[in-house]
Amino acid sequence: MDPRDHTLYAVCLDLGDTIVDEDTEINDKTGTTNRAELVPGMADLLHDLRERGFRLALVADSRPATPTNVLSQHQLLDLFQTMAISEVVGVSKPDPRMFTTALSALGIDRDRYRSVMMVGNNLPRDIAGANRLGLVSVFFHWNDRRRAVPVTAEEAPDFTVTCAAELRGLLAGYEPRR
Repeated sequence: MDPRDHTLYAVCLDLGDTIVDEDTEINDKTGTTNRAELVPGMADLLHDLRERGFRLALVADSRPATPTNVLSQHQLLDLFQTMAISEVVGVSKPDPRMFTTALSALGIDRDRYRSVMMVGNNLPRDIAGANRLGLVSVFFHWNDRRRAVPVTAEEAPDFTVTCAAELRGLLAGYEPRR
């Protein structure tokens, strides 16, 4: 697949170890993350994508307040048009409802799923879930916290990047589709 041949309706992103460095999370007694630092370069990338006209969705297995807390801390919350949060949706990735909740909120029909990108750090959850729906899957392998070798064909990503700069380079070949 050549990324220069594609336009995208949206970019969906996971939160932990994709936008946020999980090693820096400060959690309360309920497990909600109150503060965390970002993966290097991610804030600039997200701002750039919105400026270019991409629609952004967060698709995360998380406590309900965690994304709001962390994204607000870094003035990123308003960059996302929608968030599908596991404890709100009632299922976790790779359940297709996590992805379809976000895509439905963005008004993206099933026949357009191949023009949606999912970026995440977890092969069985993010990548397999995205592949089952026909999304463009990007494995964000910036640390070794999770397994990096696919066990099944469903876990094989369309692309692998190791940092925000590589993701920026990949996305440079795409244009937003309205």
